[in-house]
Amino acid sequence: MYADNGAPFSNAWLARTCAVLGIRLVHSRPYSPEGRGKQERLNRYIREAFLAEATHHGIESLDQLNDLFTAWAERVANRRVHAETGQAPADRFGKGGPHRQAGQDLLREAFRWSVTRKVTRTATVPLEGNSYAVDPALTGRRVELRYDPEDLTRIDVWLDGKPAGQAVPFTVRRHVHRAVPQAAPPPPAATGIDYLGLVAAAHDEEAGTGAKIDFARLGMLSGGERT
Repeated sequence: MYADNGAPFSNAWLARTCAVLGIRLVHSRPYSPEGRGKQERLNRYIREAFLAEATHHGIESLDQLNDLFTAWAERVANRRVHAETGQAPADRFGKGGPHRQAGQDLLREAFRWSVTRKVTRTATVPLEGNSYAVDPALTGRRVELRYDPEDLTRIDVWLDGKPAGQAVPFTVRRHVHRAVPQAAPPPPAATGIDYLGLVAAAHDEEAGTGAKIDFARLGMLSGGERT
């Protein structure tokens, strides 16, 4: 995998994913833009040919964006004949022979996150504000914690590259990693009261009579609702 040195491509998570899947991760040399020209051209093509249409179409969720991008990539981008190779990317890729497939279990492991923690004297390890109990035999040792960032209730413990049991939740304050986007809370139920309409009507009445607005009475009319 050839990538530049931007933060999304130069982090421990991507490095681990590539290592588990047996992918060699290669970064371009800093201050050497020649090798990044094709990537920038691809990014421009995606912005102009896909993102512009996706924005016009309207995207309601990340899943919808992924579905539309997959359909566009497979039916449009990968079937368009490349000016330099004279082949469609899908055809060129297919002529390379059979490709190694990764099973679901391997993919799941590849995209888990991993951190190193030192086991305390009370046989616990901290993670994202939570506390987990581990095997007392690991006290004082540095262990690797592997986990799904969307489920902090299941943590696998590894020692020197070998499984060492599970970390049992002891004190849980967070169930998902703080880096995982959270769904916005649902909007409050509508009251059926046009509060601003009442304010506007009262303002018009004041303008016509010269009297001041009775805000206490306005609150009674709107059921005590405030914005």
